[in-house]
Amino acid sequence: MTSFNLTHLTPSTFILNGIPGLEADQIWISIPFFSMYLIAMVGNCGLLYLIWIEEALHRPMYYFLSMLSLTDIAMGTSAMPKVMCIFWFKLREIDFDACLVQMFFIHTFTGMESGVLMLMALDRYIAICYPLRYGTILTNPVITAMGLITFLRGVILIMPFPYLAKRLPYCHTNVIPHTYCDHMSVVKLACASIRVDAIYGLIVAMLIGGFDILCISISYIMIFRAVVSLSSKEARRKAFSTCTAHISTITISYTPAFFTFFTHRFGGHIIAPHIHIIMANLYLLLPPMLNPIVYGVKTKQIQESVIKLFKGGKVGEK
Repeated sequence: MTSFNLTHLTPSTFILNGIPGLEADQIWISIPFFSMYLIAMVGNCGLLYLIWIEEALHRPMYYFLSMLSLTDIAMGTSAMPKVMCIFWFKLREIDFDACLVQMFFIHTFTGMESGVLMLMALDRYIAICYPLRYGTILTNPVITAMGLITFLRGVILIMPFPYLAKRLPYCHTNVIPHTYCDHMSVVKLACASIRVDAIYGLIVAMLIGGFDILCISISYIMIFRAVVSLSSKEARRKAFSTCTAHISTITISYTPAFFTFFTHRFGGHIIAPHIHIIMANLYLLLPPMLNPIVYGVKTKQIQESVIKLFKGGKVGEK
């Protein structure tokens, strides 16, 4: 039995119970989960390698795509190794502090994912609305600063999560009905009011998700206005085609994110627990797996670089 520190009412470890109600089937569930994680790692590492060696991809759009790939790798890796240990080896215990560290990294990188999608929307806005100034506006120092600010925003806003969780007493149970240490899943075990945690979580969601979605929406409104004003139908088609990969990525990323966020707070009695946990895991797996595929299919320069690489040509040559 896991012991509790009765003085501070803090468990020495938590038990990650996996997917509630599907414990007997988790070995089978691990097959698609692990496959998705493997595809995500190979796809994003391959994309990073391609952007690194291909001079034609040394442009702002692909630098932002590199940020997205790095974030996807970190986001999936923050949770999936432990999830696989639960599914394959029944290693459900996680140290209390390790749980808080995992919580911090998962939420930091999911927040950064949202921020990078916002930066990519700004990139498309500048490319379409100010094409002649694109290279002078998005210089390497500016891109570096944008990426750093996005990362620091996530770190600063998520940092209070583990501290808020650690101050709570956990005197009922230390079993988390989840596959990883999600903030709300942990604090719901506390035998004290979690109002501060819930309110701060909503504030962070608004400051990250709400702000990013607002910026993305404004960017695409301006893009739409600029594109429809073009006289040539072919020019309008080409302008819109440069945005299709990003729009697909936004849809892939935000759909499971919204589902997970709202069911945690408002749909707990409506959505079956196992559906919620599966969607929470897909939130960390689907975007990292599909983003390289989407950009590979919809971006001509990436396609050409991949073909050149597999044909044995020297990537980067004209």
